[in-house]
Amino acid sequence: MGIHVIKMPDIGEGIAEVELVMWHVKVGDAVTEDMILADVMTDKATIEIPSPVHGTVAMLGCAAGQVMAVGADLIHIEVEGAGNLKAQAAGSAGLAATPAPPPLPAAAPAASPAAPAAKPAPAPAPAAPSTHASASAPARVVREPGQRPLASPAVRKRAWDMGIELQFVHGTGPAGRILSNDLDSYAARGVQGGPSATAGGYREINTEQAVPLIGLRRKIAQKMQESKRRIPHFSYVEEVDVTELENLRVRLNEQWGKERGKLTVLPLLVRALVVALRQFPQMNARFDDDAGVVTQYGAVHLGVATQTDSGLMVSVMRHAEAVDMWACAAEIGRLADAARAGKATRDELSGSTITISSLGPLGGIVTTPVINHPEVAIIGVNKIVERPMVRNGTVVIRKMMNLSSSFDHRVVDGMDAARFVQAIRGLLECPAMLFVE
Repeated sequence: MGIHVIKMPDIGEGIAEVELVMWHVKVGDAVTEDMILADVMTDKATIEIPSPVHGTVAMLGCAAGQVMAVGADLIHIEVEGAGNLKAQAAGSAGLAATPAPPPLPAAAPAASPAAPAAKPAPAPAPAAPSTHASASAPARVVREPGQRPLASPAVRKRAWDMGIELQFVHGTGPAGRILSNDLDSYAARGVQGGPSATAGGYREINTEQAVPLIGLRRKIAQKMQESKRRIPHFSYVEEVDVTELENLRVRLNEQWGKERGKLTVLPLLVRALVVALRQFPQMNARFDDDAGVVTQYGAVHLGVATQTDSGLMVSVMRHAEAVDMWACAAEIGRLADAARAGKATRDELSGSTITISSLGPLGGIVTTPVINHPEVAIIGVNKIVERPMVRNGTVVIRKMMNLSSSFDHRVVDGMDAARFVQAIRGLLECPAMLFVE
């Protein structure tokens, strides 16, 4: 038997380290060729690492959530034959030559032969069957999430009436079953930090759960921190009467919806943004603050913030200035589906020159979106609501929507930002102008 070492592959583009997001195997598992071993993440792209061999997992190189250097040992697999580990490293002390970082409990890698065995945590002594709580029994027990405490229906009802959460009660019955006397002992101790009932019958809940930021959530946190630290934001909010825009959208869908697909408001907003950028090219830019250089772009590579189960991702629609509304709608939908399915490529998640962010019907009244560094502007779209407005001295019901936008104050002056948003507003309130070249 030999050891086949799989190293962290070079993802390319000068990346020196990546984060291991998830293991699909554990020590002792049998693996086959092309079986997915782990997911790793670089920037916002998740990449699956397959196995090139058949064998048994002998060691995991790190725990989920840790960062590994390219070329570091990712996993050791025991295989038939000599494997690819050097003779001096494949002997009895082979794994000791490449010590692994401390793993998470779920990974449970085998301990290195050269390292002292970790002292196991003492197992709780089995509870002796008794009808009375032992004086040495713990006052408060915390069970694993999802672990259901053993108790009869009568004990459960009595615990409810007493305002006691069984999750925290030590059971002295067979197999740790909670008895009625255990409730009395728990209540008599007056356990601090556990749930208790108030005079009105409500319970205090003091559970805590530490949730590490790994994978996409870590990347989002790092990106947001970098953006807020490096960019002096200022926001500008303007309300827009989109009544005529909505009328146009409805007419277009009635006439062309079956053939070309339904239009949402977003493609019309994209069109207004593209037209306004012709007058304000300084907004379609990226600022290299290390070099002190602002690069303005003719092409509009539009970042579209997309909410996924893993967190917020910014998909990039290339050359938004060169597509019509239906092609724009189709591309935005395709990118959103790819992001939510975890299939978006690196190119589809990088290289944007300006970003638009919309929460749809949850858009609220005002938002203060964070600029997607190193861009200099982001346009935030709030929800459409019907409000009474005064038009020519008469109160009428109009469909109103706010634009909440943020800008980099180092390179964008407040007056220019206001004029830019007003230009977008003018196009949306008179949608015929969207198509005047």
